[in-house]
Amino acid sequence: MKVDNLGEGIAQSAIFAALGIAVFAIAFLIMVKVAPFSIRKEIEVDQNTSLAIIMGSVIIGISIIIAATVIG
Repeated sequence: MKVDNLGEGIAQSAIFAALGIAVFAIAFLIMVKVAPFSIRKEIEVDQNTSLAIIMGSVIIGISIIIAATVIG
């Protein structure tokens, strides 16, 4: 990438980052709404480690999909 296109590259990176974060937030809200119980209570109060691992796995999976989309 040449220095002439640096501003364009930065703008595109910022747009992709904002879109990625928005998609990630929407996916996380869907996970919270679909669960028939309080995810926060299960993880924090009841110390449900298996639910925390599953939620972490879903978050990593969504992040990989978003990163693959951005890279093209």
